[in-house]
Amino acid sequence: MAAVAVELLGFFLGLFGMVGTLTATLLPYWEISSHIGANIITAVLNMKGLWMECVYQSTGLLQCETYNTMLGLRTDLQAARAMMVISVLCSLLACAVSSLGMQCTVCMSGSSAKARVAGAGGVLFLTAGLLALIPVAWKTHEVVQTFYTPHLPDSLKYELGDCLYLGIASSLLSMLGGGLLSVSCWDEMDGPGRGVRRAGGGYPYPQGVGVGVGVGVGAGGGGIRGGGGTHSMPYRGAPTAAAAMVAKGNTLSHASTSSQSSHIATQSARKSPRQQAAAAYDVTGYV
Repeated sequence: MAAVAVELLGFFLGLFGMVGTLTATLLPYWEISSHIGANIITAVLNMKGLWMECVYQSTGLLQCETYNTMLGLRTDLQAARAMMVISVLCSLLACAVSSLGMQCTVCMSGSSAKARVAGAGGVLFLTAGLLALIPVAWKTHEVVQTFYTPHLPDSLKYELGDCLYLGIASSLLSMLGGGLLSVSCWDEMDGPGRGVRRAGGGYPYPQGVGVGVGVGVGAGGGGIRGGGGTHSMPYRGAPTAAAAMVAKGNTLSHASTSSQSSHIATQSARKSPRQQAAAAYDVTGYV
C-alpha cells in the first residue's frame, strides 16, 4: 500500500511539472523590462519569450509579435526552444508509460515487466525535468548578468519574468516525481509477485488454479463425492486434518453398513419356516 501511495504521488508531481513546463514554454514572460534609473515610465511594459515579444500598455492593450525567423535567432534561444519542447514530449511519454506500470492500474497485470515499465516512466520524468531546468537556469543567469552590467543603458536591462520561476519549480517537480517513481519501483522489483493480481475475497490460490472438494451424504450412508469447478491445472497439496477426518468417517461408515447388513442376514436365516411364511402372508395383505 505504501508503494502504491508513493507511485501515485510521484505520478501527480510529474504531471504538475509537465503542465508547468508547457505553460512556461508558451508564455512570453521570460524577460520583463526593468524600471530603474531614468527608465521610470511604467505605461509600457516589454516582455520577451521563446516564441514572441509582447508590449503591454497601461490602457490594457497587449500587442505580441512572433519571431519571423528561426535560423536567424541566437544560438542559446534556439537551444532553449528545442530543450523545452523535448522536455514536454518526454513528460507526455512518461505519463503514458507510468500509467501502464503503476500498481494501481490493471494494464500488464501479471507481467514481471510491470515494475520495469513504471521505472522507465520515472526515468523519463527525471530526463524531462533536467531538460527543462537547463535552459531556464541558463536564461536566469544571463538576465542577472546583463542586469548588473555597468555600462549598459537602463532601458535595455530586463528582470526575471514569471515563466523563469515557473520553469524552475516545474522542473524540480518533474525530477522529484520521477525520483519517487523510480525508487518505489526499484524497491518493488526486489520482492516476488510484482504485478501479479490475485482474486478478492481472501482466495489463497493464484489465478488459473481451481481446487474444489465437495462432501456429500448419500441415502445409504456417508461418503465423499468429488466436486469442484473446472481448473486449468491440478493442485496437489499436502493432506489436511479435515481431509483425514472425512476419509476416516467414510471408512467407519462403510464398516458400519457392512456389519448391519451381515447382522440382518443372520437374523433372517435364524427364523423358522413358519415365521417366514407368516411374514410373507402379512405382506400380501390378506390378514
